[in-house]
Amino acid sequence: MAEIRKREIAYKVRIGEILGGKPQIITEEGREKFQFLELGERKIIRVNIIANVVDKFVSEGDKKFATLTLDDASGQINAKTFGEDTKLFEEINQGQTIMIIGLLRYFNNEIYILPEIIKTIDPRYLLVRKLEIEKSMPQEIKTEEVKAIRDQIIDMIKKEEENEGIDIERLVMEIKASPNLISQEIKKLLEEGIIYEPRPGRVRYLG
Repeated sequence: MAEIRKREIAYKVRIGEILGGKPQIITEEGREKFQFLELGERKIIRVNIIANVVDKFVSEGDKKFATLTLDDASGQINAKTFGEDTKLFEEINQGQTIMIIGLLRYFNNEIYILPEIIKTIDPRYLLVRKLEIEKSMPQEIKTEEVKAIRDQIIDMIKKEEENEGIDIERLVMEIKASPNLISQEIKKLLEEGIIYEPRPGRVRYLG
């Protein structure tokens, strides 16, 4: 009777977390073999991420392989398929937002995703996922870190003045901090008159 292997948990993580983890590698018969990604107390083999497709490559010739470059505002990672599995990418195009479930793999100093399931979704789910992960991973924030986040918010708003402001959702997505903390600092800046809201969900610098 064939051995039935337990299906690994597909952890909901952001790409930046994956890139900040520690790949655990063993050597078998002279070859390196990826075991798992150490992320805090978790040992991760499968992941569930939501990201934008920023690039797509499909090889030509007999050796089929395809790559998607994925970005969720916390970092970028590649998803790779080989042989007949390249069909998984046929309906996926640059600019789309996808949910991808797959196995982590490590080769030539690169960690990547070997996909099992891919589906296109609404881009708003990027923010939903960031909020979801924040709830499951509470963090203590030091005073100096709060100040750094506040300064980053102001800098980003200033840089977008020529575009008549920036969407709050973009600030929440691109700043690597708790969405609640970012929203809290934006509210303070509004109350202090440093920024203003020309229309709901968009802010400009007042000074």
